Amino acid sequence: MYRTGHVGAALVVYAPLGFLVTALASIEVGAAGAVGVASLAMVPDLDTRVPFVKHRGITHTVWFALLVGIAFGAAGLAVGLRSGLVEAMLFGGAGFLFGVVTIGSHLLADALTPMGVRPFAPLRDTKYTLDLVTAANPLANYALLGLGVAVAAAALVAGEAVPA
Repeated sequence: MYRTGHVGAALVVYAPLGFLVTALASIEVGAAGAVGVASLAMVPDLDTRVPFVKHRGITHTVWFALLVGIAFGAAGLAVGLRSGLVEAMLFGGAGFLFGVVTIGSHLLADALTPMGVRPFAPLRDTKYTLDLVTAANPLANYALLGLGVAVAAAALVAGEAVPA
């Protein structure tokens, strides 16, 4: 998929988390999370700019998703520690989920294409693909973006409607 499709996929996958964040915190925090996942949706494709790193290689695995989740979780933990242990755990958990969801959504979107992904490499070299659309298909990319915007917006609005 291209950037538009990956942003849409990130928003679709973030929607349940966005609902929860909005219900527990505020629509501003939920929207900030949506902007964050949309901004980081292309991180796995940085492999195209790194010499000697194969495209859809290590950055397109669950291991990379867990690594990014751990990094965001550690950052959340550090931020939350200023307010206490409970807040640190909440911020750390939210950061971990944020990182995993962002990278995971990229893998899911790439699995829609014929090239697919090998998310468990190097432990298992099985390729996963639904072979639905090519990565360059503009209709598929924009449809996924539209779906993502609609689902994320609905999740945030629904989260805001939850009584405090």
